[in-house]
Amino acid sequence: MARYTCSFILSVPLDQLQPLLVELLQDCNLDVQYYTSDYIMAREILGHVSFSKMVTVEALIDKSTATEAETRMSIVVKNEELALQRDNHCRQMFEYLKQAIEDSRHWHLIESLAG
Repeated sequence: MARYTCSFILSVPLDQLQPLLVELLQDCNLDVQYYTSDYIMAREILGHVSFSKMVTVEALIDKSTATEAETRMSIVVKNEELALQRDNHCRQMFEYLKQAIEDSRHWHLIESLAG
């Protein structure tokens, strides 16, 4: 299973982050399947890639440390594909989504840490 993670500190009010992140995921051609105020799960749309390569994205918003000035968030991008090559489909989607979050005009990126 391929799995990539990244943590962000964003300058955005907590109550605005969730709807903005749902919109960003949809703009990245992901189908948001479930969300709460601090968790979002989205999947790649069926038909674009084989089932084993379909990416699932989980976004976790850290409400416990959020302030009016900044909010911490983590994403996990994973699929059932074996990560036999460094440049696999899951990694490509991870890099695409990470860049979309970092470049979003809806917030100011304070810090990004990929793991």
